[in-house]
Amino acid sequence: MDTDVLILGGGLVGAALAVALDVHGVSSIVIDPADPAVTLAPGFDGRASAVASASHRMLDAIGVGATLAGRGCAIRQIRVSDGLEPGKLDFIPDASDGALGTMYENKLIRRTLFDAATAAEHVDLRMQTRAVSVDRGAAGVTMTLDSGDVIRAPLLVAAEGRKSPTREAAGITMAHWSYDHTAIIAAFHHERSHENIAYEIFYASGPFALLPLPDDDAGHRSAIVWTVESKNAAGMLKFGERAFLAEATKRMGGFLGELSNLTPRSSYPLGFQHAARITDTRLALVGDAAHGIHPIAGQGLNLGFRDVATLAEVLVEGKRLGLDLGDAALLARYQRWRGLDTFMTAAATDTLTRLFGIPGKTASAVRRFGISAVDAIAPLKDRFMAEARGESGDLPKLLQGLPI
Repeated sequence: MDTDVLILGGGLVGAALAVALDVHGVSSIVIDPADPAVTLAPGFDGRASAVASASHRMLDAIGVGATLAGRGCAIRQIRVSDGLEPGKLDFIPDASDGALGTMYENKLIRRTLFDAATAAEHVDLRMQTRAVSVDRGAAGVTMTLDSGDVIRAPLLVAAEGRKSPTREAAGITMAHWSYDHTAIIAAFHHERSHENIAYEIFYASGPFALLPLPDDDAGHRSAIVWTVESKNAAGMLKFGERAFLAEATKRMGGFLGELSNLTPRSSYPLGFQHAARITDTRLALVGDAAHGIHPIAGQGLNLGFRDVATLAEVLVEGKRLGLDLGDAALLARYQRWRGLDTFMTAAATDTLTRLFGIPGKTASAVRRFGISAVDAIAPLKDRFMAEARGESGDLPKLLQGLPI
């Protein structure tokens, strides 16, 4: 069976790419070993993601934004501080500029994209299926599945996540290291409204992010990404609900009042990785297969969506011109377009992680001085807000809300 693009991985990024291509008449077969009964279950993924304004325009443009409408929480302000000490940095956009982004629970985004891919005319979504062999040759890509089917396409896209076996098989070099920190993910209700503000509170032991979620019948809600030293993570996860919420209250300074209704906690180790290149013979990497960054700036998923918008534009325009979608010149365009942006974002988040992780009163005083200085310089703040919205650089059409 032939198609335009083979996509390995049907998660958030892989499914988004398939739907984006479908809208523009480019066909794909998506292969994923996961069982939807597990990955779409309510308790599978307790994380929440900040979808930047530009990323949301892409979701609108490919027809899934309407399903998400009204089910997220707009981020109307971001407040950054070094611990609970005086000196803060507030990012508050003008009323005419709209929100900085929208917080969604990952399980909602995953379900929305899965349903869209399942219903798409030009997407053949094959879950609980594995590739037994993959041959990327001069004439195209041939893949044999565990079902016995043999499928072919001019291009293979790896959207398999950080441990991408396709990237490893291609011999693509990775820069990678561990931060020796673990992120603890949870959500809870709180007494006072978050007022659509996202908080990033930096401690020497790691950042504490408080992310606004939409209210429900039980009241106000927020999600947390609590970074702790890996050696302390197991102990934190064993805390009872009362003890855990008491520690969270200390980290927050109690400004949201009493905390309650803690959701099940999950955790994952934090590290950095960046591919030396994101293409190979008839191969393109997207999402975490290409780059994995610290959640300090909430840009991980948005980087993946920027990959999607860029690769979709390159492929759609290539098909209109009658080009081979695995052509080296097309892949080189994708590499050039995404290479600098992903590197700069990855480097910036790594620098922030290291800067705010330096212990000691002197380092803390320098950070507070820098935070206060940036807060007073409007052009610099505007640049940071443009980055948070995903609106910097040479934007693909989908990120501008335009069809390709």
